[in-house]
Amino acid sequence: MRALSCLLIASLLPVGQSQEFVIKVDTNLIIVNVDVRDKSGKPITGLKASDFVLTEDGRPQKISVFEYQQLEGDPIPLAPTPQAAAATPRREIQPSSPGQVRYRDKRLMVLFFDFSSMAIPEQVRAQESAVKFIDTQLTAADMVSIMAFSTKLQVLEDFTADRERLKEVVKGFRIGEGSDLAADGVAADDENAVDTGDAFQADETEFNIFNTDRKLGALESAAKMLASLPEKKALVYFSSGVGKTGTENQSQLRATINAAVRANVAFYPVDARGLIASAPAGDASQGSPRGSGIFSGDTQRGQRDKVQNQQETLYSLASDTGGKALLDSNDLSLGIRQAQRDIASYYILGFYTSNAARDGRYRRVKVSLPNSTQAKLDYRSGYFAPKEFKNFTSDDKERQLEEALSLGDPLTDLPLALEVNWFRMSRSQYFVPVAVKIPGSALELARSGSKQQAELDFIGQVKDKQGRIAGVVRDEIKVKLAADNAGKLSQRNLSYDSGFTLEPGDYTLRFLARENVTGKMGTFETKFTVPDIAGESKWLRTSSVVWSNQREDLAAAVGGAEKNKKLLATHPLIRNNQKLVPSITRVYRKDQSLYVYLEAYDSGRQPAASVAASLTFFRGTRKAFDTEVVRVTEPESKRPSTIAVQLAVPLAKLQPGRYTCQLNIIDEAGGKFAFARAPLVLVGEERAASR
Repeated sequence: MRALSCLLIASLLPVGQSQEFVIKVDTNLIIVNVDVRDKSGKPITGLKASDFVLTEDGRPQKISVFEYQQLEGDPIPLAPTPQAAAATPRREIQPSSPGQVRYRDKRLMVLFFDFSSMAIPEQVRAQESAVKFIDTQLTAADMVSIMAFSTKLQVLEDFTADRERLKEVVKGFRIGEGSDLAADGVAADDENAVDTGDAFQADETEFNIFNTDRKLGALESAAKMLASLPEKKALVYFSSGVGKTGTENQSQLRATINAAVRANVAFYPVDARGLIASAPAGDASQGSPRGSGIFSGDTQRGQRDKVQNQQETLYSLASDTGGKALLDSNDLSLGIRQAQRDIASYYILGFYTSNAARDGRYRRVKVSLPNSTQAKLDYRSGYFAPKEFKNFTSDDKERQLEEALSLGDPLTDLPLALEVNWFRMSRSQYFVPVAVKIPGSALELARSGSKQQAELDFIGQVKDKQGRIAGVVRDEIKVKLAADNAGKLSQRNLSYDSGFTLEPGDYTLRFLARENVTGKMGTFETKFTVPDIAGESKWLRTSSVVWSNQREDLAAAVGGAEKNKKLLATHPLIRNNQKLVPSITRVYRKDQSLYVYLEAYDSGRQPAASVAASLTFFRGTRKAFDTEVVRVTEPESKRPSTIAVQLAVPLAKLQPGRYTCQLNIIDEAGGKFAFARAPLVLVGEERAASR
């Protein structure tokens, strides 16, 4: 049952100047890289465009672009003295125009350093391995680019063969940057978690979901930067593994792999930890495990499973893009040399497709050498044609939504993030608000008179454990913006809110959003549980906890599916015409405040209700900050057995870094208590502005 839907714009950042006009050029040039070898595995040279036959869906195509990339494999001799003149750094990848082969007879390799996943010793090992390769293995055919990721993706050097410049960039790394994000969280209910002496262990599952998505998203962005270059590219990814928390990260993983395949980029992940030989009880860098797992072997199996889970993602990135993963090896430069060996001499074939239909169908490409029966060809076997969403009829659009909602594979053209909470409305009914965030930069605007507007379709479907539909939401919202605000959309987020009324149980939510100018769609699927808290309990019964860094006036909403005053009045996250916007990523700035909201149930029955709440911030094993106690004595007017607890904490006094925040709540009249924990990352104001 739909309860509420509204749309807000938030997170306003500085805006750049707009341009007068934009010229767009559309082309149907398709590039196919063909590796031709004989039976012994040696490249076959000297072929001409007339030797190849290229077809698309069985129709012959004219080869308009033909280049042979002849790559040499002899290392560059070491120079006796370094070059005197310092090279000018190039901090972006220079794109190529369609059909242009800028780096002729060159092997393109990217050294990508993920500092957010590597501890300090691993960062040093990756740096030394890169310097070793540049010193001893760089060949005359190699062009190397260097990228790094800690809090954002940076291009430190465009493709260059300048050995001294590359060594200068690698040696200039700030070792330790981003290493505070490399620690893995431990679930609070893990029997084999490390005993640090604290009263609890933080459950960092939700943060790690988005931490993983940020790593994969950085790789996707790197692949898109390289897409304009028609040559083969190898991206060597230095990291300490990328852990997954289940199916939540599969959407971003698939998007990253798809972007790499379209851009002719092969991933070569390198596990910077090298060969791992862990002791059954852990090494001296951590505390002893608690529980009985050390005696039963569960602790050792858990450590092994954790490493295998992290390496599985690296293996998937490599195998699905045509690369190879280097795991369990202390010589990390082997991973770079593997990428170097895999890109041998090859042919670049380009054709302008004769099929002008923009129907989005898969088109099969076949390349053959009729006059050579001994040759073995390796190439991309097809591609997806573009779609023209503007030509869709209303029936086509509805059919597209139905098909997308039923697809097993996620759609990732429109990125979105989602959070689910729950609040008890009666003994058997719970209100489940759903918050969805979409980056404004992913939206296209259509002109409507003197204004511009974005049109969005939203569909949410909740199914119970037996697969029956328990709730559906469907909204179409138009966001009209004046000319001065339209240019700011790329610097903002769109927050869509909806909700369902459900009974206690296990559910699956599948959510679909479509932008109706270009037709880009995104899906998000998650499982959640609405607990039954009607029975007796020794603990204080509470709702889920909403962690936020933002309050918005309802008047700031730029679109709404409905304006039901009764629903607005009963929405738990709306107070005094202001709405609390949940923070999904748990990343905050020092100039923001942390807002916390939850509800305590049955405490209002006491003759003199009194609920006390406070927050405690932990930095590792050390208590960093305590807030003052907030005491609530008045229950909700329309729900006498419910007490709403709200806390607001300015974050300016805390230092940037990773924290575990514990909410302590005590029913002083009923003699019960409860607590909740959440990880958060605090960044400085300047650092956040650059994100």
